[in-house]
Amino acid sequence: MTMFTETATANMADLAELAKRLRDAEDNNMAIKPIRDELAFGGIDAAYTVQQLNEDYWVSQGRRVVGRKIGLTSKAVQAQMGVDQPDFGVLFADMCLADGESIVAGDVLQPRVEAEVALVLKQDLPNPDTTMNELLAAIDHLLPSIEIVGSRINNWDISILDTIADNASCGRIVSGTVPVLPSALDLGAAGMVMEVNGKVASVGSGAACLGHPYRAALWLVRRMAGLGRPVRAGEILMSGALGPMVNFPPGANALVTIQGLGQVRITHEEK
Repeated sequence: MTMFTETATANMADLAELAKRLRDAEDNNMAIKPIRDELAFGGIDAAYTVQQLNEDYWVSQGRRVVGRKIGLTSKAVQAQMGVDQPDFGVLFADMCLADGESIVAGDVLQPRVEAEVALVLKQDLPNPDTTMNELLAAIDHLLPSIEIVGSRINNWDISILDTIADNASCGRIVSGTVPVLPSALDLGAAGMVMEVNGKVASVGSGAACLGHPYRAALWLVRRMAGLGRPVRAGEILMSGALGPMVNFPPGANALVTIQGLGQVRITHEEK
């Protein structure tokens, strides 16, 4: 089911062509020029329709949805990207890595890394008016995570329309392997340090993520329920950046430490 409200067949054909253009960019490992001008007639709804068309396509090809991500939650990242609101994307099983695994050059176009808190659910959350208490009760455990962000748009020249259509610029996610109970810490006050090649590259805290990672997760839960695609038990929610993203070239390694959650790391291998 698409999200765009226009009914003109020509418009839907145009959106389908944009969706294929993004898939081809990933398949060919070659970024494309921005598509925002071609989305402007339908705005954010049109951009999310392109994203949904690609989700539907990949599911039809056998990929499995295992969660959702919220993006652009940090004011610092919003400033970097020139946008002023969050967005969301889909996570497939083949995008998920465990602590210490690697990506290889070419796996993700124009990769950057950012530190996040991952929430793993034990209950479905089907209601558009889900409360904070219901969200907290539905969390099974937390994990320190890294999102390897990637853009199919050349030179990261993106607007909110470009990044939404491009699955919120998601490439891969890496999660820690030691679950932490949500009652064990105050995420809002949790500090974060990300080192790249042994040097501090980004610092932040839970408060940088819409004020608290749970607030970001609640926005995501409500939004997905309102669209008729609620998050489910067992799914992972990436709750957004705790600080600025940084470039992640081949040969680099990243280590994220989140207070109370522990560490997670990823290496970018050269071919």
